Amino acid sequence: MDLRIEPGDITTIHVDAVVNAANSRLLGGGGVDGAIQRRGGGEILAECRRLRETTLPEGLPAGQAVATTAGKLPARWVIHTVGPVHAKKEDRSDTLASCYRESLRVAHEIGARTVAFPAISAGIYGWSMDDAARIAVTTAASMADEVGGVVDEVVFVPFGDAATAAFEAALAEVNAGR
Repeated sequence: MDLRIEPGDITTIHVDAVVNAANSRLLGGGGVDGAIQRRGGGEILAECRRLRETTLPEGLPAGQAVATTAGKLPARWVIHTVGPVHAKKEDRSDTLASCYRESLRVAHEIGARTVAFPAISAGIYGWSMDDAARIAVTTAASMADEVGGVVDEVVFVPFGDAATAAFEAALAEVNAGR
């Protein structure tokens, strides 16, 4: 499984599945979630509402993932995952890593060969970009044996120079250890 970085706007990336840094309500929001919902159109929100009415009446728990259509995005699916809010007094790294693991497992189940990730929890949820990038890249790399063969490529889509630098450093570190 190849890991690469493509800085920019995740709503314009041509992949099979785009991962959405969603909130647990699955009913849209700001940041990446708002951008994906706006660009993808009403079909995504309609499927999220159906999920809330049926299998996820309490919402999507942090660290879990679920797929919907991608609507008008240049992807086939959106995989929604809820990142943890960073806390100084509690280590929630496992929950953040679970976002990447569970999203890749969902991608494997639906047959997505290419998957694009934003920097989950690094925005309004307060995670430092360096730590968020390290967790993202190391977790994705650790999933190669489990999801490889279906998922061929993971694309990290950082937004901005600082995020790009953090992901480049994390990827360089993972590649040095391979």
